[in-house]
Amino acid sequence: MCRTLGRTGLTVSAVAFGAGPVSGLMTGNDHAAQLATVERAIGAGVNWFDTAPGYGQGQSEANLGRALAELGVSDRFHIATKVRVSAEVLDNPEDYVRRSVEESLKRLRVSHATLLQLHNGITRHRDDEPAAIAPRDVLCIAEAMAKVRDAGLVRHIGLTGTGHPEAMREVVRSGVFDTMQVPFNILNPSAGSATCAPGETDYGNIIADCAQMNMGVFAIRVFAGGALLDQPPSAHTLKTPYFPLALYERDSERAKHLRENAVGRFTPTELALRFVLGHAAVSSAIIGFGSPAHVAEVSRCAT
Repeated sequence: MCRTLGRTGLTVSAVAFGAGPVSGLMTGNDHAAQLATVERAIGAGVNWFDTAPGYGQGQSEANLGRALAELGVSDRFHIATKVRVSAEVLDNPEDYVRRSVEESLKRLRVSHATLLQLHNGITRHRDDEPAAIAPRDVLCIAEAMAKVRDAGLVRHIGLTGTGHPEAMREVVRSGVFDTMQVPFNILNPSAGSATCAPGETDYGNIIADCAQMNMGVFAIRVFAGGALLDQPPSAHTLKTPYFPLALYERDSERAKHLRENAVGRFTPTELALRFVLGHAAVSSAIIGFGSPAHVAEVSRCAT
């Protein structure tokens, strides 16, 4: 099952391979498991792989690049990576962005990537949240990202949709970016809904703004960091400032009641995927696969 990635016109699999640190697979050292899982995903029809230099300090990119190269398919699938810009280079980010992309491509063993995404949150002011920057900063960085694109190192540029809704909306409506990846799941649907439950992070129905601009949308945190599947918190969850342990614990408690009410109808995996992929503006759900068996389970539920 494939979908169109907004105005890029690219056809992407409804489920994408997330090489982030929550599952720990691609940031770890089990090469045999990495190779088997990537191969199984390709066999299941996955054509999009999402990574970042910040995932395991480059390990994710290096391990993904190695697996795709050993399978001989590096040039047949879409790879998305990211750049996170620190405060000290915000006034002149061009060299930093170029260098970051070149280092990512070297680890990935490819000459170009399909998508380069800004990995900072977007808030009204700098540092309102960890590593967050203001809309004016984002638009400045966009110029540097566009130069990398024009040089042929990436084909498209996109955003990570975390931060303050109005700040994100300002950037989306600039029309500069082609895609956004945003937290969206059945426990917190605010990225795709006009309402937000008390106490939840409000993503301000930002998916609707992306749809208006014909941007492609990737859903992340589809399983709420594993809470929806009754998995223990990952080692990454125990230390990250972005989606911390307190959020996981709250989601875990809420997910327990959700699973109890869904007994006999859908598995937790199917319930989570049906919800996310049921949104017409979602192009693909990025899943942090942990094993070939996990790929098989998700593939069954997504068809």
